[in-house]
Amino acid sequence: MIACAVAKELAFLAPQPHVEVLVTGVGPVEAAAQVSRALAMSRYDLVIDAGVAGALPGFAQIGDGVVVADEMLELDIEGGQAIALPDGATVHDRASSDLALTDRVVELGFRALRGVTVSRVTATDQTARRLAALGAQVESMEGFAVLRAAEIAGVTAIEVRGISNRVGDRAESRWDWAAGVAGLERILTALLTLVAPPRD
Repeated sequence: MIACAVAKELAFLAPQPHVEVLVTGVGPVEAAAQVSRALAMSRYDLVIDAGVAGALPGFAQIGDGVVVADEMLELDIEGGQAIALPDGATVHDRASSDLALTDRVVELGFRALRGVTVSRVTATDQTARRLAALGAQVESMEGFAVLRAAEIAGVTAIEVRGISNRVGDRAESRWDWAAGVAGLERILTALLTLVAPPRD
């Protein structure tokens, strides 16, 4: 299954046997709900989260295709302190793409970066610096939700993104949807070639 937020992100993708596309809607709640529902109703060997994303300055260029190796969600106290929960309960705020599959994509020449999932698009350099201080290199709105849903279901997953903009001051973001989709097409095509079932 390939999950994307909006259908236009995967408009380039021709129908393929054994590949199902799920358009989740925008944001982590929609992504988590839709992917979890799909995983509860059908069996999948692999979940791919695919879409455009912003890159923090210095980590990727607009038009690049990248694999997001690790994804975080800001689920803490304002200021960065961890939430203290009773009875040893755990906050789940990290999810990862499958390591072996990520390594294979990197071997094809694509960069592996760390992501942060947000529910509000960053529009200031101040917020971009705060996210960078947390270790974020790529910003999306669905990555953590999809990877975590697959993790809970015990299904292998990976996140790939095409870089469409610079994260920071919106006036300087250089937003380019077409370039982002082109980067996504390159990395997703390479990934699908890697995981394609053998021909009879």
